[in-house]
Amino acid sequence: MVNVGLQVRLEAKPGKEKELEEFLRAQLPYALGEPATVAWFAVKLNAGTFLIFDAFENESGRQAHIDGAIAAALGEVATQLLAKPPAIEKLTILAAKLPGSGEVPDSLG
Repeated sequence: MVNVGLQVRLEAKPGKEKELEEFLRAQLPYALGEPATVAWFAVKLNAGTFLIFDAFENESGRQAHIDGAIAAALGEVATQLLAKPPAIEKLTILAAKLPGSGEVPDSLG
């Protein structure tokens, strides 16, 4: 079950939108290699705005991700690709539907 998450909003510098999109796509293998990262999404909101959403079972999993390869890589390219620093929000997940979690809890009928 997931209990915590991260939301990271990224604004590309003008002319760097494609590079930021390619950078995010290239991070998927790293997310797949993080056993504590239950869900990871890189999303394009509009031409220059992107979002990363991650979900974890607990705080230690979230911290491992924050200390991991994706965050390090983002730190290395941030000044080149981003118009402003990433907006990072720690989230508490109230409910989630994930693959393999198709059972309906007793409380829902």
